[in-house]
Amino acid sequence: MKPLLVDLETAWRGGQNQALLLLKGLKNRGHQPELIAAHGSALGERATGAGVPVHYVRRGWLHLPAALAVKNALVSRKPDLVHANEAHGVSAAWLAGTHRHLPLLVSRRVGYPIGQSKLARSRYEAASRIIANSQWVADQAAASGAPEEKITVIFEGAEIPTPISFERRAEARRRWQQPDAAPLLGCVGVLSKDKGQEWLIRAAAELTREFPALRLLLAGDGPCRRDLEALANQLGVASRIVFAGFVKDVENVYAALDVFLLPSFFEALNNSLLAAMAYEIPCIAFRRGALPEIIEDGASGLLVEAANVAELTGAIRRLLCDGSLASSLGSNGRRRIESCFSADRMVDATLRVYEESLSRAAANVSRALGAAL
Repeated sequence: MKPLLVDLETAWRGGQNQALLLLKGLKNRGHQPELIAAHGSALGERATGAGVPVHYVRRGWLHLPAALAVKNALVSRKPDLVHANEAHGVSAAWLAGTHRHLPLLVSRRVGYPIGQSKLARSRYEAASRIIANSQWVADQAAASGAPEEKITVIFEGAEIPTPISFERRAEARRRWQQPDAAPLLGCVGVLSKDKGQEWLIRAAAELTREFPALRLLLAGDGPCRRDLEALANQLGVASRIVFAGFVKDVENVYAALDVFLLPSFFEALNNSLLAAMAYEIPCIAFRRGALPEIIEDGASGLLVEAANVAELTGAIRRLLCDGSLASSLGSNGRRRIESCFSADRMVDATLRVYEESLSRAAANVSRALGAAL
């Protein structure tokens, strides 16, 4: 099979991580995926490193250069289908008229309603399949007018890492200058208002009275960094908060943590949470968006009410004081990822959708030919 993925995002986010896992998984299974990416794309760079052919384009005005590149690729590369991985890619593939020639699959990873303009709706009506990364996203898309019969839920996946050894943990903690016995909380994600890191800083300020060696590691950068630094200063815990910025080798964050925290208000799924659970780190998340689809509260992690400092600090305290509970949640979390959210499961499920779309397209051609005769 020769699928053509289109992703015009330049930054490295969860959707691009999933695209890379998919491209690598397809290649490892003997297929021939190719990628259309924007100049300066982090995904393009990593896909090239993985041996996947990448065709670079300018995003340009109204996605027209990218649409032309997709149209040319349909002729020159002769893909079996086109998979648009994010919103810019959807627009470019639709403008190229992909849906008139090949199955067009569209990934949907956000819970925001689909625009009600004719243009916005046409893109999703033209899709052969709409792949939602959670049931919550599928429900939001259907409620805003996406054709429900075209929506398929495929959970995003995480690679299952080697369990963290004592030596690796010690090395990772040295990187962040954290003593072995001192509690280290952490979060990985863009520093933005909806990601909720403010509430972690407020919780840390409460907990340092009981755990004076506690530190909070925030891996990621974003528009709220200065505000978060100011809040840490205001609450007197600036020395306890590590603003690590964007960390490329993020596995060295997970290896160091005692507890992973995800205080997101509006989450379609979350690659960082999947990774933390795969690393067997006990996790706490807000009970919002699709996060309850990942964490089984009390079994594979803890869910707390959003923006409730008392509930959040109480959950963290439970894990820091009860090693047996923390270990159990960590082990169950890893098993949860292995059984429901592994990268292999994601790739296999996507392949099934590809095969079904191709079979349906072939059947439609046969019917059309039969009717013509």
